Amino acid sequence: MYTENGSLFSATNFPLVTYIAFAYNLVGNQLHFLVPQLPGWVMTDRFDIQARAAGNPTGAGSPSKDQMRLMMRSLLADRFKFAIHIEEREVPVLAFVLTKPDKTGPQLQIHPADVPCQTSVEPTSAVNPVRDVFSQSIPGGFPAICNSILGIPPSVVGRLRLAGRNVTIGFMADMLSQRLDLGRPMIDATGLTGTFDFILEYMPESPGSLAPGVNAAPDSSVDPDGPTFQQALSDQLGLELESRRSPMEVVVVDHIQHPSQN
Repeated sequence: MYTENGSLFSATNFPLVTYIAFAYNLVGNQLHFLVPQLPGWVMTDRFDIQARAAGNPTGAGSPSKDQMRLMMRSLLADRFKFAIHIEEREVPVLAFVLTKPDKTGPQLQIHPADVPCQTSVEPTSAVNPVRDVFSQSIPGGFPAICNSILGIPPSVVGRLRLAGRNVTIGFMADMLSQRLDLGRPMIDATGLTGTFDFILEYMPESPGSLAPGVNAAPDSSVDPDGPTFQQALSDQLGLELESRRSPMEVVVVDHIQHPSQN
């Protein structure tokens, strides 16, 4: 998802790790490898960035998202002396495989190419203060917005319900690795191509595992009948986890330091 804002990059009160993730397009597994290498202040100190790139401020000829990423990399190198390189390592993983050959579960469906799919969010303002697009849904209960995985209201209080539209299985595995710490990164080994819509509902191991914005009632944080993550993965999506070793690209931090003053 990306909110076009002309040639202006404007962000307030974010930790540096968020800017690093944006600059290098890091999610899930890559962040899992990156974060332990970073000093604590990268996660706790907050930074505001206001920058305008060359281009038409009305949008025409303005930098693309990928161009903004490259400019953010330059800023990180200049102000934080941030430098990384990529290494390929063989690591233990949990691989998504199909529970039954050539068959997915009822809550994992091929994304229909002819259905409208919103991928941008309007900037907040006094006129438009609430981004309610994240709470909107389409028939079937899938979120209205695409290209992301969102926490949505569960069918039973205390459970966690995640949904996404127009996402690959690899993206799903990557983002679920970020939400659940199963001790190993999760990857796609299903052989499925294209993009999918899905809804996954399970009982988290603790109330603290609930998605942002989804709250459990004080007296119902445990649902004894709720499926575990792996049970839900199999029954609802037709996927299961297989332990194996796999080569993965890993981000290695070469240098980072506190920023120079404005």
